[in-house]
Amino acid sequence: MNQKQETRSSSGFLAPQSKLRQATHWLFDFIFPPTCHGCGRVDTRWCHVCSEELAQIPIQIKNFTPETLTELCATAHHTGKLQEAIQALKYHNVPDLAKPLGQRLSQVISDKNWIIDTIIPVPLFADREHKRGYNQAYLLTQQVGKMTNITCQSNLLKRHRDTNQQVGLNASERRENVKDAFTATQSVADMSILIIDDVVTTGSTLDACATALFNVGAKSVYAITVTHA
Repeated sequence: MNQKQETRSSSGFLAPQSKLRQATHWLFDFIFPPTCHGCGRVDTRWCHVCSEELAQIPIQIKNFTPETLTELCATAHHTGKLQEAIQALKYHNVPDLAKPLGQRLSQVISDKNWIIDTIIPVPLFADREHKRGYNQAYLLTQQVGKMTNITCQSNLLKRHRDTNQQVGLNASERRENVKDAFTATQSVADMSILIIDDVVTTGSTLDACATALFNVGAKSVYAITVTHA
């Protein structure tokens, strides 16, 4: 694995709108105390007990045979505490969970023989990222960059049109849903790129990202997710 100094890229996570959203969440939590999304304990969105359980989940690598990607894998099945953690990160404003989930990704990446020039997240459509407040794949990417010392680039790939949720679609519908949804913003000639996302089901989204990168000269495109559904 090619080791490089990490460089931070810009993200909507620290934008003023996101800071306001975080303040709103804090005020709401003050009035209505939150509950842990892993076990229901009061006064926290993710408790220390669930953190300990999450850390103990073994890595069980699932390798896929993708259509376009050079290689694709996930660290475990999308169930139990891992599923709860991803849902908390993705939908319930618990961005701190990117760190332990990023540690899982980094461990697998370190064991692979991939030669990586840069790491990128699967991009969200701008409106969706604005509503959510952050892109969970971006947060995972930043954690992995810190832990592996590989350069991260958040703006190398753009989702230029919104797509329907993939949940509930079959494999062919998923491929059609994300077809031509991504565009590379610059040439990546002869580069080896790693894409990060939270969950993979059929790999259609990741394959669509890889297609956009190969179209501008990528040498190889790998992908890894926390879980597979």
